Amino acid sequence: MFHGFEYKHYFTAGTSTKLSIILSAEEHILSLEKGKKRYIDEVTALSRAFAIAIPHEEAMTVKDEVSFYQAVKARLVKFDSTGTGKTDEEIETAIKQVIDQALVTEQVIDIFDAAGIKKPDISILSEEFLLEVQNMEHKNIALEVLKKLLNDEIKARMKKNLVQSRTLMEMLENSIKKYHNKAITAVEVIEELIQLSKEIKQIDKEPSEMGLSEYEYSFYTAIADNKSARELMQKETLRELAIVLYQKVKDNASIDWTIKESVRAKLKVTVKRTLRQYGYPQICKQ
Repeated sequence: MFHGFEYKHYFTAGTSTKLSIILSAEEHILSLEKGKKRYIDEVTALSRAFAIAIPHEEAMTVKDEVSFYQAVKARLVKFDSTGTGKTDEEIETAIKQVIDQALVTEQVIDIFDAAGIKKPDISILSEEFLLEVQNMEHKNIALEVLKKLLNDEIKARMKKNLVQSRTLMEMLENSIKKYHNKAITAVEVIEELIQLSKEIKQIDKEPSEMGLSEYEYSFYTAIADNKSARELMQKETLRELAIVLYQKVKDNASIDWTIKESVRAKLKVTVKRTLRQYGYPQICKQ
């Protein structure tokens, strides 16, 4: 998998140069057909064999190369939101006994260090940060960074606004799917993800612009997700309905509402009655 990629000078380089080489190696792997999965699988298999073989002297003669492969794999796994390819704890322990300690510190494992950009104190959705990602030399890594950060950002929002988060996640997955199907290039998908970031940033302004709390806004996005409701009802009516629904649910939800069927049934009746009062369409399907 490293055919055509020269990495031998890694073994005599200083820490900063090693990081640069790892970054280039990661970009190389990501440019290969299914390179990320193939590489993680192969290094995991190699690690298991190496863990069994050490401290045999023949195994120790290749420990430096194993450390390099592990360092590159660590960067790739760091971007993997599903956690696929993580090495078993026993294997990690065995490997860490012999690999370069400078490359297993928490500092190096940090996703921003791995991507070659400084860790921001600002929001990942800021213009400054997005511009930095867009201008990264290694486009495949830039894509991985942005994909993971957006994925984490959207998942964090699901607890407060499930409907909106699902829509955003679909947009993210569709962009990634087009890239995997070679319908768009790495540069084009980065542009799409940056546009998605800007849309998320704009969405964050909507609650205050509408005079809603974040919880009231969650109710609004849920009822406005119904196309028929948007066509039949005015935006202001939907806004008012969201406020009323939130207050009724808040007043009627007890601490154990998630486990008591009777409480949930009462809430459902209250919500349906309120929707009917406002002329909300298709309430039987809500």
